[in-house]
Amino acid sequence: MSEPSPCPKCKCEYTYEMGALLICPECAHEWNPTELEEDFEELLVVKDSAGNVLTDGDDVTIIKDMKVKGSSAPLKVGTKVRNIRLVDGPDGHNIDAKVDGFGAMNLKSSIVKKA
Repeated sequence: MSEPSPCPKCKCEYTYEMGALLICPECAHEWNPTELEEDFEELLVVKDSAGNVLTDGDDVTIIKDMKVKGSSAPLKVGTKVRNIRLVDGPDGHNIDAKVDGFGAMNLKSSIVKKA
């Protein structure tokens, strides 16, 4: 018996089969595993401030100072963010990343450029 593939929407590993479909318990996404899983990836196209297409695992650089909620120090211009993950987050925050000195946060693609 093979392991079900992770959810193409949220990358959850705990998917399960129900008939011909696979279902994600975290985001309730349903898909047919025989169809191409790249269909969702094509729908989520994220571009940086210069118009370059971003992908999971890219490194980006912050292009403008940003106040960070809960921190006294701002996120400065030129801060490098490594190994980003693209998400469909709230309020246009479509990048999930860990920023050195700040921890995990969501960023908008309009304030970054591909490194």
